[in-house]
This record gives sequence, C-alpha cells and structure tokens, in this order.
Amino acid sequence: METIGSCVDKITIMETKRYHMREQTKRKDVDESHINECCVKLEVINQQLNDLIEELDAYFEDILSGNRKLKVYRQYKMYNYKKYK
Repeated sequence: METIGSCVDKITIMETKRYHMREQTKRKDVDESHINECCVKLEVINQQLNDLIEELDAYFEDILSGNRKLKVYRQYKMYNYKKYK
C-alpha cells in the first residue's frame, strides 16, 4: 500500500488529468474520433482515480481501527557541517 502522501499526490495528478481530458471531450474544433478516444481515456482515468480513492479510504480505515500506525519520519539537514580531516 502507498503512503498517505504518495496516494494523495497521485489523486491530485489524476484529478488534473481528468479535468483536462474532460475538456478535450467538449471541444468543437476536432473530429469525432478524437472526442471518442478522449471519452475512452476519461473512463480509464475515472477508474484509476476511484481505485486510488478506495486505497486511501482503506488506509484511513486501518489507521482508525488501530491495525496500522503512522510513522513519523524526521528530516535531518546534512549541509553546513564542518569538514573534519
């Protein structure tokens, strides 16, 4: 399973793709085959987005039920250290 952050990141990307693909399906300056192809792609994007949302929901359910714990990762900066010889 993904981390919460990576799953949310993927959902954000998929939402952006869905928005732009939906815009393609509304175009009037392209032929019907382009519209149809974009409609098929939009369905795939919708399914992928639903899968990611279900995964995130399952992650939260595991956390709330106590089956999974969140880990805190500390960030340590590694610059501005004196070099020792």
